[in-house]
Amino acid sequence: MLVEILSFEGCPNRDTTIELVARVATELDPEPEIRVVDVDDVETAERLRFLGSPTIRVDGRDIEPGADERTDYTLSCRIYRTDGGSSGRPDERWLRAALSSASD
Repeated sequence: MLVEILSFEGCPNRDTTIELVARVATELDPEPEIRVVDVDDVETAERLRFLGSPTIRVDGRDIEPGADERTDYTLSCRIYRTDGGSSGRPDERWLRAALSSASD
């Protein structure tokens, strides 16, 4: 299983998202491979179908429900609409659900 964290340098939610993924990954057996992918420019953002920083993908799929239908690829910060309100990082439950689904 591959977990990718796509972000750009200077993203204020980059480090906390990396920490979230690392913490949740330690609970899995076997632990997934974690790869941080730097998105440096608009061309790379479009090529990678980057919806903003940070983005988490498990085996190539964005963990946010409904994100696969979006096409607003951009080099900007990402805002997530969670049950707890707007957030600069994805909901931990989405990450757990994506990891559980990928391990089935």
